Amino acid sequence: MPIHPTAIVDPAARIAESAEIGPYTIIGANVEIGARTVVKGHVFMDGALTIGEDNIFFPYSTVGVAPQDLKYKGEPSQLRIGHRNRIREFATLHRGTQGGGMLTSIGDDNLLMAYTHVAHDVQFGSHVVLSHAAMLGGHVTVEDWAWIGAAVGVHQFCRVGRHAIVGGYSVITQDVLPFSNTVTAREARIFGANSTGLERRGFSASTVDALHKAFRLLTRAGLNTAQAVKRIREEVPPSAEISELLDFIASSERGFVK
Repeated sequence: MPIHPTAIVDPAARIAESAEIGPYTIIGANVEIGARTVVKGHVFMDGALTIGEDNIFFPYSTVGVAPQDLKYKGEPSQLRIGHRNRIREFATLHRGTQGGGMLTSIGDDNLLMAYTHVAHDVQFGSHVVLSHAAMLGGHVTVEDWAWIGAAVGVHQFCRVGRHAIVGGYSVITQDVLPFSNTVTAREARIFGANSTGLERRGFSASTVDALHKAFRLLTRAGLNTAQAVKRIREEVPPSAEISELLDFIASSERGFVK
C-alpha cells in the first residue's frame, strides 16, 4: 500500500491495501482504515477507530483521540466513521465515553469543513454538512441531510432533525426541528421550513407548503406547543413529514427552538 516513508504507522494498525497514507501522518495501533481511503499529510489518528471506504482526511485533522471529558478515565471507547466522508483541515473528532454508550458515530457521505469539532458520543447521520468552525457538544445527535452553518455551537444533548438548516453563528441550546430553517439573532429562532434544501432533495411543493403551515402554527400563531400541535393535527394535511415533525416534538427532552 502507498505509505509515505515519513509516516509513522503502528504495525498493529489494520489498513486496506488500497488505502493511502501521506507524509508525517501518525496512525495508532487500534486504527482500522478501509479500502481507497486517503489520509493526507500531518493527520493524527488514534483509537479504537474504525474508518470505512473511500473517505478523505485532509492535513492536520485529529481523529479518534480521547474525549475532552473530565469523567473520562481511559475506558476503551470508540469512534466509527462510515464511507465517502470528507474531513477537512484541523477538524477534531473524539471517541465516546462510558456515559454515552462508549461510541461516537459518523455515517456516510458527510462533509466536515475546516476547524469543525465533533465531541464525544455524538451520533452523526449521513449527507450532513458541518460548515467551518461549527462545534457539536457531547451527546449531540445530528440527523440525515442536516446543514449546520459556520461557527454554530450546538449544546450537549441537543438534537438537529433531518433536513434542517441552521444559519451561521447560531447558538443552539435546544432541539432543532426537522425540515426547519433556524437562525440566531441573540437567540435561535425558526424562520419557517428549509424550502430551498427540501426542494433540492425532491420534496413536493405540497409537502413544503404543509411544513410552512405547521411552522407558522408553532411559532407565529400565539399558541403554546400543545395548542399548536392540536391545530396541526386538525388543519395540516397528514404526511410522513408532518408525522416526523410531531414525533420529534413529542420526544424532545430539552424543548425545541421556536
